[in-house]
Amino acid sequence: MRYFVRLSYLGTDFHGSQRQPNGISVQEVMEQAFSTILRCPVSLVFAGRTDAGVHAREMFAHFETGLPVPDGLAARLNSLLPSSVAVSGLWPVPPDAHARFSAVARTYEYHIISSKNPFLEGRAARVAPGLDFGAMNAAASLLLGRHDFASFCRAHTDVKTTFCTVTRAGWEVGPDGDTAVFTVTADRFLRNMVRALVGTLFEVGRGKLSQEGFAQVMEARNRCVAGQSVPACGLYLVRIAYPFPLADGFTSIVPAVSGVSAVPEMSAGGLE
Repeated sequence: MRYFVRLSYLGTDFHGSQRQPNGISVQEVMEQAFSTILRCPVSLVFAGRTDAGVHAREMFAHFETGLPVPDGLAARLNSLLPSSVAVSGLWPVPPDAHARFSAVARTYEYHIISSKNPFLEGRAARVAPGLDFGAMNAAASLLLGRHDFASFCRAHTDVKTTFCTVTRAGWEVGPDGDTAVFTVTADRFLRNMVRALVGTLFEVGRGKLSQEGFAQVMEARNRCVAGQSVPACGLYLVRIAYPFPLADGFTSIVPAVSGVSAVPEMSAGGLE
């Protein structure tokens, strides 16, 4: 029997979601907890990979077992897992349902703050005030549609194509003016893609790169011409969509969103 499991985690203490030979991963602690309860080895297939320090408000994985799954397994898993990892759902799925390959869309958020905040340390990236979010959103609108994102992909990755279809991309500033979030939804993401996109949008927001220049970066298909990758601490995987409903009244199906998120009126320079 194949099962889906929905989980979330704070990535600060992990060397990424996938098992690593030289550091603790979310997959490792999850598989240890499963194996302890089911008393047999359990291998999890995650919906995707998040790098060291990246967080996930929603991640899916699947596993298979020939043994009966005990009642209350999610609660028992949470009792064994560290406080930075939580399981919020677990249910049987058809044998062809795949946590990674069945997903049709993923949504990431990148959180920034403009002043020191001890409560967001390790959970948002600190950026100097003065970003022009209007210019950044104008550039972000160029991401919509199907494009080659080779300029924002980590070099020497083993992928068959660097084309992705983006259905949402934009910045929103928090009501306090001290926080902002970049949200992007696509059918797939490349390694380091969101962090490279945000770093390049920062160049636009600082006046170092025009909207036309941003378009030229996209067209160059060369990672060397894009901006630096931003720190992992601000990045969150927040949503994974599947073409089928999941159990317990929860459905992962989300409608496609076109256009750029609206940004409230701001004083000159953006964050203050």
